[in-house]
Amino acid sequence: MEKHKNQEEKKTEDHPLDESKEVKTEQSEQTENDGAGLGLQEEMEAAEGLKADSELVEKDEIIENLTEELQQAKDAVLRNVAEYENLKKRLQKEKTRIYLDSKKSAIESFLPIRDDLVRSLEASEHIDLDEGFLSGIQMVAGKFENVLSGYGVEPIDEVMVPFDVDVHDALLRQPAEDESVEPNTVLKIVEPGYKIDNQVIKHAKVIVSQ
Repeated sequence: MEKHKNQEEKKTEDHPLDESKEVKTEQSEQTENDGAGLGLQEEMEAAEGLKADSELVEKDEIIENLTEELQQAKDAVLRNVAEYENLKKRLQKEKTRIYLDSKKSAIESFLPIRDDLVRSLEASEHIDLDEGFLSGIQMVAGKFENVLSGYGVEPIDEVMVPFDVDVHDALLRQPAEDESVEPNTVLKIVEPGYKIDNQVIKHAKVIVSQ
């Protein structure tokens, strides 16, 4: 009986050791689980970081593409504006040219009338004419001059000026009566020329000194 008691006591003494071993095993497992949990959390955080970095890179690419497209759109707008301005200038230039050509064509048809009036007045100086008739011709000629002047028409009819191929057409060269006159000087206007807005529309036909 004492032997049996001793065995039970021995069993009782062994039991606390087993419990301690079991507690230690549970703590180890808990530690391993905690370590595994921390590792998984770190992996998740790393994955989230990579995802965030990827999203940032993607956003940067989108911003870069949008910026490039915006710049291209701005360049296209500037090109269109420049083309429009150039077109407007060309149209204005063409409009001005058409207007001037039309004005030139219309006025040229009236210039011979002016020439006839001038010749008539010059001829009247050498013949006897009724004063009233002569005054009427002078009045008509004066009104005609005013109309032409209003349209920017200027006659080219000066004498004793240097010959200029841009405004004169030499019909004849002859010695000047006055020896002091320089060569290539306009001595006489055979037929006057005309300018419109400083543009020659008809060269003056002249006699030039040798």
